[in-house]
Amino acid sequence: MPENDQPMWPSSDEDRSSSGARKTTPMSLPSPPESGAGDAGVPKVTGSEAPKGSWFAPNVPPEPVPGLNAPEEEPPPPPTPAKQDLADRLGSREPKPPQPAEEGTQYIRVEQPKPAESTQYIQVERAEEATRQETPIVPVERGVWPGEQRDRAEEPQQSETQPWREELQQWRQEQQRREEQLKRLDAQRRDEAHQMLDDAQRQRLEEPQPWAQRIEVHDNRPAEDRRPPLPPEPPRGVVPSASAGSLARPQRIEPDGQRFDAEATVGIERPTQFPGVFQQQPQPRTEPPRTEPPAEPPRQEPPSPAPAAEEPPKKRRKGKLIALVVVVLLVLAGGGVAAAMPKVSNRLGLPWAPNAPKGDSPEPAAATRQLPGPNAAGQAPSADGVKSALAAAAGNGALGQLTGSVVDPVTGSVLWDRGSATPVTPASTTKVLTSAAALLSLDHNLRLSTKIVQGADPGTVVLVGGGDTTLTNLPLGTDSPLYPGAAHVDDLVAQVKKAAPGVKKVQVDLSLFKGPTTAPGWEAGDAPSTYATQMAPVMADGGRLSPKDNNSQRTANAGSALAASIASKLGASPGGQATAAKEAKVLAEVKSAPLTELVSDLMELSDDVLAEAVARQVALANGEEASYAGGAKATIKVLKDHGFDVSGLELSDGSGISSLNRIPAKLLTQVLAAAAAPEGKNPGTAKLRPVLAGLPVAGGSGTLADERFDKPNSQAGRGWVRAKTGTLTGVNTLAGLVLDQDGRVLVFAFMSNGSDTDAGRDALDVLATSLRKCGCS
Repeated sequence: MPENDQPMWPSSDEDRSSSGARKTTPMSLPSPPESGAGDAGVPKVTGSEAPKGSWFAPNVPPEPVPGLNAPEEEPPPPPTPAKQDLADRLGSREPKPPQPAEEGTQYIRVEQPKPAESTQYIQVERAEEATRQETPIVPVERGVWPGEQRDRAEEPQQSETQPWREELQQWRQEQQRREEQLKRLDAQRRDEAHQMLDDAQRQRLEEPQPWAQRIEVHDNRPAEDRRPPLPPEPPRGVVPSASAGSLARPQRIEPDGQRFDAEATVGIERPTQFPGVFQQQPQPRTEPPRTEPPAEPPRQEPPSPAPAAEEPPKKRRKGKLIALVVVVLLVLAGGGVAAAMPKVSNRLGLPWAPNAPKGDSPEPAAATRQLPGPNAAGQAPSADGVKSALAAAAGNGALGQLTGSVVDPVTGSVLWDRGSATPVTPASTTKVLTSAAALLSLDHNLRLSTKIVQGADPGTVVLVGGGDTTLTNLPLGTDSPLYPGAAHVDDLVAQVKKAAPGVKKVQVDLSLFKGPTTAPGWEAGDAPSTYATQMAPVMADGGRLSPKDNNSQRTANAGSALAASIASKLGASPGGQATAAKEAKVLAEVKSAPLTELVSDLMELSDDVLAEAVARQVALANGEEASYAGGAKATIKVLKDHGFDVSGLELSDGSGISSLNRIPAKLLTQVLAAAAAPEGKNPGTAKLRPVLAGLPVAGGSGTLADERFDKPNSQAGRGWVRAKTGTLTGVNTLAGLVLDQDGRVLVFAFMSNGSDTDAGRDALDVLATSLRKCGCS
């Protein structure tokens, strides 16, 4: 900052015109030179004969300012908010726009007949101070824009002075009245503010503060009682001339925040009571712009005696103690909220936990891990008892043409019989015979193999189906919910990538299965459907589109679809069907779950595709071709070879979809009785036991889980009846076993032809439940 821009403290003639609500300010003028009586006039403040260093002739020539000492070229900029500290107040600030003078402001019009070469003066006397103040003063207008004031200064003076003196006297009286009113209002506000402050706030307020600090007090007084805004300051580096009017005069700021117009700030010695203050640089503004000047800060009370040296530490300790208490309360509140949460209270075993025990814990009861088996040594059921138990249920007309048989597996005696030798359409109870033939003729640990071998052309591989339809498309590490223990397609792909990278073509060998892809007696909509598809020696998830949904739609030509999927995983293209060479190099191989698990799966899910695949394994094991006809022929042969009466038995498939199948009810009870007989009684019992493991449980699993045994007269059979279901249009069958009230096992087969599906199912459920209720001895 240039040296002449440093604000200087005036040495004398303090002007307190900024206090109160006055619109004009008396300004002291230098003593007039001796002149004649005819030299009266106003001072020529712009003349060159003024003494150097005074307000009228500063050391630095003023810079041209539009509207002050230069023609006005453009409208002045909008006002900026007043600055709040001394450093800011001494900074640059552009002049405010002109403010119209309030009504009632009086002006002195002084006429100057002719310009004088030297400074002219007017002798003015104050009414109340004429006897003790010799220096004449004239009112200086503060609410007039500099350009307007300059114009008024050039107007001719009035010849008479008496009227303006009276007006000046009235103005002073009015200003004195306003000052007294403002002082009373200030004192009243200060008293009210002190009453609202507590001891700590009052003590902090009374402590000596740096004189540069300011406290903003919002002024809620009416507009007419407020103190007018401060006049705009000139730009930095510009010393205004006296002719520019009072709006361009420099300001002097007291340490208590009061402001006064200064005579001059250039060439005057700085004050010594506040060293270093005027060397502060203006600070950047951080507060938002304000639309009105800040209110005058309240006057501070005299500082009280300094507190004892130990008081500040006490305050700090008190603050730390309060903070510690707040933290503890927050921790306790958080712990209380957490303890109220059900999960937390349950884990901690709190008394209000939702799962808290409502009473004392019971004493531990003795338990055994082994469930007791059927009572084979008790009193045997009688035919009369069974006949009596089934009489009502068997007479239900919803059963249509009913045939059936009930057998005691311990003794082998027939307890109830109704046309059991008559062959009827069995539907899915055909799977009982298919599973029995597989278990009687195949190794129980048989695993069906699926391979990928080297093709005839370089870059070509062949997918060779071995009869496994349970391969799953689920990713490695995810077990199939329908076929537990099934092999994964991704395993095959990973082995091929390792053994023969860069495969270009994938072919499929479906030559293991022979004959047509659908059986005689199947309808057109049976393949593909939600339960079956065209048979092939290899497919994924039984041909289902969704690996986890038993009722998912099956895809057509599932073998070729799987080959295309593997080709996509290998980045190759599908090459259609081909027959792999017997000596072809095996690149990858996976195997299915054991036969016993396959039998359990096909019985529980009533899986038609898996049943046909197992029937073809029976055909292959017994020298028959792997076809529908070969599987049927091999099944009948195996059952006959193991001593079962196959009279009237006719099979066209191994699943029971064919409406051409015919099975007598007594054959079903014979096979199941052999499977349920005591060990050692029947030579085929050990092999047939897995058939019982796969039987659905009433109201619990497989095809007996949904909407079965849920009627009032059949609910007693839930959990006790285990049976294989069969359903076709007009056909409802149920074959299995149940424990009666005496704990004896009863094997049954009920076959209803010519019945409605829902009504026939419910009637069969009641029949089986009647055996459960039976005390048939």
